[in-house]
Amino acid sequence: MLIPARLDLTVRTVRQEADDVISLELAHPDREPLPAWQPGAHIDIHLPSGLIRQYSLHGDPGDAYAYRIAVLRVAGGRGGSAELHRLATPGAPLVAGRPRNNFALEPAGHYLFVAGGIGVTPLLAMARQVAVQGQSWSFLYGGRTRSSMAFVEEIESLPGGAVHLVPQDEAGLPDLAAAFSGLPADAAVYCCGPNPMIEAVRSAGSAVRPGIPVRLEHFGAVVTGRSARPETSFEVTLAKTRATVSVPAGTSILDAVRTVCPDVMSSCEEGICSACETEVLEGVPDHRDSVLTPAERATNQYMMICVSRALSAHLVLDL
Repeated sequence: MLIPARLDLTVRTVRQEADDVISLELAHPDREPLPAWQPGAHIDIHLPSGLIRQYSLHGDPGDAYAYRIAVLRVAGGRGGSAELHRLATPGAPLVAGRPRNNFALEPAGHYLFVAGGIGVTPLLAMARQVAVQGQSWSFLYGGRTRSSMAFVEEIESLPGGAVHLVPQDEAGLPDLAAAFSGLPADAAVYCCGPNPMIEAVRSAGSAVRPGIPVRLEHFGAVVTGRSARPETSFEVTLAKTRATVSVPAGTSILDAVRTVCPDVMSSCEEGICSACETEVLEGVPDHRDSVLTPAERATNQYMMICVSRALSAHLVLDL
């Protein structure tokens, strides 16, 4: 059976997990199995307003009949989280994309999970998996206040790990240098949280244990380095539609492409989710996303057209 790219789901349950954080259990209205996923995966939620927002799956990948996401109501945000909080009632329909994973677990002798706020969600699924498999793990979890930190009891109930909670109003910021210095040589670090935490973890890893791999997932746009090169105009040819569009300074490739392909996929439009990832057939991209690794960028095979631009005067994209 061909599984559609978009899934018509129903909200089965809603739970308050922390201050301004709810979790939703989503299922097929006819109790059909859902596409499989692994820890680190996320889904796009297509809201009635037309907004698309991505949420990490934090439930059990072995449960083929339910997805679980958590939603932080963001004060002063762009409206997606507030809309979903309003819609989140049992029985409400929601449209979701298939799971995608740019943050998958890789083999390691020990895992250190570093979470900031709602960034706990993908790491919860990861910690559950390594705990069930009997692997060595530890969890460093920071938040503004203890009441704002979701899933604390669930993390603390997992077997075999060491959990360190750091509410900022009680204990300040996490001691990342100490966390890195105590790791075994075969460890790996997985971190998800706001940009200041991401940069602090990156810096601590480089300074204290540069040989230990650090995998990062952002839930906010990264602006560092985005303006390192001035924006210039260039042209983009769409191979499938045989159209060529001009992309002037100040206009994204995504917006320019939408003048001829209005249905092109996107979600965050900040270079952090990969929904708009597009194959590059010709030309040299100017990568400005937070998704691709340095090695992936060097191939120039794919680009995120919501934020990236061109180093060449012309790009040909597989659109």
